[in-house]
Amino acid sequence: MSSASTELFSNVRPRLMAIGYRMLSSVQEAEDLVQDAWLRWHEEAKSSQTQVLNAEAWLVTVTTRMAIDRLRAAKLRRTTYAGAWFPEPLLEQAPTTPEQAYETANDVSIAFLLLLDCLSPEARAAFLLREVFDAEYEEVARAIGRSKASARQIVHRAKQRLENARESMGMKALPMPAAAQLELLRRLVQAISSGNLEGIKRLLAEESQMMGDFGDVRPSFARPLFGAQRIAQLYYAMHLRHGNAMRLELATLNGEWSLLRYLEGALDSVQAFEFTDVQIFRVRIQRNPEKLAPLKEKLLLA
Repeated sequence: MSSASTELFSNVRPRLMAIGYRMLSSVQEAEDLVQDAWLRWHEEAKSSQTQVLNAEAWLVTVTTRMAIDRLRAAKLRRTTYAGAWFPEPLLEQAPTTPEQAYETANDVSIAFLLLLDCLSPEARAAFLLREVFDAEYEEVARAIGRSKASARQIVHRAKQRLENARESMGMKALPMPAAAQLELLRRLVQAISSGNLEGIKRLLAEESQMMGDFGDVRPSFARPLFGAQRIAQLYYAMHLRHGNAMRLELATLNGEWSLLRYLEGALDSVQAFEFTDVQIFRVRIQRNPEKLAPLKEKLLLA
């Protein structure tokens, strides 16, 4: 493969990774997907008698179609997954402006990725290409193997379905600003670390929820916890059980502020949050070691 082809792929790679992660909600699977796209690009460059006229469009199409196939297989596997299934946490370079931070959170927040699960793999690909990556309908149609009119209709229906799902999941339309979220989570860390049960409870909405992805290798609570009192008691129990062996840190993951919990110096869990205008509304805990592994590697290199 020529150096020009290699350089071209390197330039497009971030876009392919972004598509792969938003389709599959997995850093590891997105990396595998992009590696397969690279192999196909290598074979195409080696065997084709003519130069690919629009290399980026070719790579996006190949990556999208492979992602659709892999998501279909993943959905089947998830039917036997132990407990709740959440996306892998994503650590990216911090946005440089509030506008970029808002866009990133809208694109890859844990809540948004879970919302996308209501779509079929094809509809998810079409929606993401059009609404997140600003692709023209011709490119969307080519990537999913449909006509332009059909692609347009698929995106329209996907937007309607997402709006209905957003309402049914109780996702708040106007969450508090990122700066206010950070201040609230700092107060949560302080309350947990000091064992202030009432202080923890005041930060939680009365109808708050907590759920976790533990895979099949971690102990878990059998079903979601509901209510500020029960969730506050769990946080308080964490303090009593682990004491100084537990360290809490705030970090930007998936474009939003998240809470990292370390036990004996090792990353044990990641918590993602949803908010009302004044309190924490929903907590999602990721404890599956397999899903935390890529994040652990990146944090060690940071």
